[in-house]
Amino acid sequence: MTALLVALGGAVGACLRFLTDRWVQARHDTGFPWGTLVVNATGSLLLGLLAGAGLFGIELPVLHPLVGIGLCGALTTYSTFGYESVRLIVDGARLFALLNVLGTVLVGLGAGATGLMIAAAAWS
Repeated sequence: MTALLVALGGAVGACLRFLTDRWVQARHDTGFPWGTLVVNATGSLLLGLLAGAGLFGIELPVLHPLVGIGLCGALTTYSTFGYESVRLIVDGARLFALLNVLGTVLVGLGAGATGLMIAAAAWS
């Protein structure tokens, strides 16, 4: 049953990643990968919420595999982040590459911490 929940969450997460990335990128006229940054931040926030719930003793046996592993695992994308960073360097957009690397790491950590803080406020 757990594997099916992960697969279902992954299918939804992959589709959300694709659609969100296209929607966000269509609204920006730069080579900066805004769509990937948005999906990675969103996934980090969701995972922070779930982790925070677990820290405060909230049992979510269905949501952890469905959302935590499946949806967040497919929604967020380290491989695309890496590829886009290298592509920016190769294209000569070194400043965008640096901003992408630093921004993604800082925004991801901040979003995860925000999720934990929201969980703490909700369940502590």
